[in-house]
Amino acid sequence: GEPPAWAPGPAQAAALLEEAADLLVLHRDFAAAVERCEAGCDSLGPGPGPERCERFAEVKCSLCVVGIQALAEMNRWREVLSWVLQYYHVPEHLPPKVLELCILLYSKVREPQVMLEVGSSWLRDHANQSLPEYGSLLQLYLVHVLLPLGRFEGAEELVRGCDVFDSEQQLAFLGTICQSRCQWAQQEETRSAAEEQQDPVTETVLGALSQKLLTMLTLLRRALRSMSNHFYLLPYKKMLLATFLLYLVVVRLDPASPTSLPFIYKLVQLFRQAWAAVLSPIHRPPIRD
Repeated sequence: GEPPAWAPGPAQAAALLEEAADLLVLHRDFAAAVERCEAGCDSLGPGPGPERCERFAEVKCSLCVVGIQALAEMNRWREVLSWVLQYYHVPEHLPPKVLELCILLYSKVREPQVMLEVGSSWLRDHANQSLPEYGSLLQLYLVHVLLPLGRFEGAEELVRGCDVFDSEQQLAFLGTICQSRCQWAQQEETRSAAEEQQDPVTETVLGALSQKLLTMLTLLRRALRSMSNHFYLLPYKKMLLATFLLYLVVVRLDPASPTSLPFIYKLVQLFRQAWAAVLSPIHRPPIRD
């Protein structure tokens, strides 16, 4: 049936919030939960007027929290930030709880760069710096966004410019940043050393294969040169035999196999013995000066 006609304002939003929470937790109907959250946020109005009331702000924040969880359950986490910002418009207006969930979500899916500019804008806003949750959110932003991205200078600048922390807390955060910087440098050195170790191994393998291939081609060239000097004197059946043997060498043998080279060498010797046996001194071509 059609959805019930809700009373306008916060009563409608609160009822939709309760229904969305039931759909999320009890019925596991995540798509329907997102629809109820969207309807609840729309009922509160797009502008900042309803947010003058603390009750309005609380209901709207709760609707967004449920919506974020429902989107994440559907693996639609890429839509979370844009979905939230359509109701708060700018990052500075995000409630602390919503910002916290977004940071943790994008950190869990290993996409912390999504929250880089959003978190920076929120933390630099003077109105947000007076909130009681500011210190914990700054720490969350450092640990889950800046440090994993290697933004150590920005992290130090943010900590030193923060008036919420006392000198002892600042030193603790700066120590954490320094430790993370050292770990980052060690990982880079380990990665570079691993790449340098792989290069000589690769060159050695390629060099060995190239040497085997070169040896095989040299032996084949000798065989072909030996055959080319006498092809015009061979009968038709011997020509077919030579072609078949050449097919075995070129097509059927594995150039990288160590057992191929002795066989090719023996084949060359066989060709030479065949030419010596087939061609008598009378039929051998004259030696030219």
